[in-house]
Amino acid sequence: MDMQDKSFLSNFSVFNLIIIAMLSGLGVATKPIIVPLVHIISGPLFIPGGAIAGGFYMFWIVLGAAIVKKTGTGTVIGIVQSILVIATGTMGTHGIMSLISYTLPGMMVDIVFLFSKDKNYNILHSLFGCMAANVTGTLISNIMFFRLPAVTIALVLSGAALSGAIGGIIAYSIMKGLKKINIIL
Repeated sequence: MDMQDKSFLSNFSVFNLIIIAMLSGLGVATKPIIVPLVHIISGPLFIPGGAIAGGFYMFWIVLGAAIVKKTGTGTVIGIVQSILVIATGTMGTHGIMSLISYTLPGMMVDIVFLFSKDKNYNILHSLFGCMAANVTGTLISNIMFFRLPAVTIALVLSGAALSGAIGGIIAYSIMKGLKKINIIL
């Protein structure tokens, strides 16, 4: 088989694709649960709830990239999530723009995870990966829909970074637990 004939998805095993599908679904499924809970606090403060809640559902992308350990995993998870929200019309759907607002955070995780030696990911990969994903998602949503003033967006992005850092720590904790039981090699 010629290298040019090999498709991008053929780099992933069936197990990898199942992990990607499961974690994509979990990311989409947890968003409608987490966002309303965060809105209880963020709503009266006029802070977009997705920015604060994002770290708690973006960590699924980080976890998927860490488990699968193949370049492009975050992007594939983002694409699958965007297709899921478009197809189901679930909370957080931005119509066809979901392809951008869900895929770019996954790409950011992939970029952060490129900075590893032999795909040995540590807490900094998870922390900065989830932060980058959440800040990117928040920024994209602002550009597409909210168009908040600069000072406000700076505050919102700070909240998104903090939420992303917490999500990254959660993802890393889960990764460590999965390594202990030999699910992640």
